[in-house]
Amino acid sequence: MDLTAPIESHSVEETIKTGYEFGKKLKPGDVVCLEGDLGAGKTHFIKGVASYFGIDPESVSSPTYTLIHEYSGELPVYHFDCYRLKSEQEALEIGAEEYFYGEGVCLVEWPGIIDSLIPDEAIWIKISHLSDSKRTISIHQKQQG
Repeated sequence: MDLTAPIESHSVEETIKTGYEFGKKLKPGDVVCLEGDLGAGKTHFIKGVASYFGIDPESVSSPTYTLIHEYSGELPVYHFDCYRLKSEQEALEIGAEEYFYGEGVCLVEWPGIIDSLIPDEAIWIKISHLSDSKRTISIHQKQQG
């Protein structure tokens, strides 16, 4: 699977599989920022990444109300959802920077809210709705303006 070109997904299962393939490229300390509208498939993509590291994808859910879920696998996976944050200060209070520069893999939904805290080398993924079941997944190194 070529992860440098935009990927078209036609189902939840394909989005999860794309996340799994992407997970193969991750290493300790990687920060991945996921952008997309509500319901675009960010959490399904994260289920795929988590499954690559031996984490049951059924245990992965959006941490909207807790801000972060920690999963233990071959590497620790930290799943952030910044949607409800009101400021970067709130992210600092939960220790976001310690996670970003730690030994696990950080997956951040709604990263724009904590933009200045995101490491420069973060990987950015944009998931766009094309139709009810069809998505485009674009992976790039820098945030596109």
